[in-house]
Amino acid sequence: MTTNFESAYHLSQLAHPLLKASRAGSIVFLSSICGVVSVNVGSIYSATKGAMNQLTRNLACEWAKDNKRSNFVLSDKKFHEEVIARTPLGRTREPEEVSSLVAFLCLPASSYITG
Repeated sequence: MTTNFESAYHLSQLAHPLLKASRAGSIVFLSSICGVVSVNVGSIYSATKGAMNQLTRNLACEWAKDNKRSNFVLSDKKFHEEVIARTPLGRTREPEEVSSLVAFLCLPASSYITG
């Protein structure tokens, strides 16, 4: 609970005043497919990732009035076979693909993407 959810919550609370003081801001959490669909893993891990995903959506709504955005990116390699079975491309992501997506979500070009 502390690592996956509470840290995301406390980080967002600490970051909000700093983001609010800037002209535009974005926070991107790295999450897991386990927070979206059922995967053969411990229920607590999945529950905390699901809670972080919902926190992200709620922050997107709460922070919109301040022109601040909140997003999460699903980044799993450890559930390789289960993820591939559910992925139309038949593969998991590469690290460069995740880092490029996170960088994009932090840029002004993605200013309409939140939640």
